[in-house]
Amino acid sequence: MAFELPDLPYAHDALAAHGMSAETLEFHHDLHHNAYVTNGNAAIAGTEWEGKTLEEIIVGTYNKTSVAQNGIFNNISQLWNHNQFWEMMGPNKTAMPGELEKAIVESFGSVDAFKKEFSAAGAGQFGSGWCWLVKDTDGGLKVTKTENGVNPLCFGQTALLGCDVWEHSYYIDFRNKRPVYLTNFLDNLVNWENVAGRL
Repeated sequence: MAFELPDLPYAHDALAAHGMSAETLEFHHDLHHNAYVTNGNAAIAGTEWEGKTLEEIIVGTYNKTSVAQNGIFNNISQLWNHNQFWEMMGPNKTAMPGELEKAIVESFGSVDAFKKEFSAAGAGQFGSGWCWLVKDTDGGLKVTKTENGVNPLCFGQTALLGCDVWEHSYYIDFRNKRPVYLTNFLDNLVNWENVAGRL
């Protein structure tokens, strides 16, 4: 069965007051995300990956020895990344649940220290990619960054929070100010209850 573009969990203009405009969501979700769905379905048609889950395809097609990944991986991984991304944000500011805050403080020393490290990872990702808060294989929390569509599934990690630092995610609203976009993402857009639910 072919993958489908999921509906946004909120209206296109629901995040506008928090720094992500309806125009950004129209381009990012309706065009970019949809292209990954369309191209991903075309790429797996007639292959051994047809009928597999997104997660199975990502883990099965990732090549850890290569920077340039294959077309199946690139599209399916970006499809998965964006499915998570929309869910990790919300129109209503949420407090960080105690369990998540405790885990972040244990791993980073403070919530502010975590935010600083997360923002630095996103700002420091050369070119297109993502920055992540992950639960690592040892159970601890860690900030990582990945190029292009690579995500924590490739390394056996659990993605708790991911921020898209491809230009299409922020250029309409923030132009070339990626660090400002990242700060706004953490302070105004993250649905911390969703993040905590991934622990």
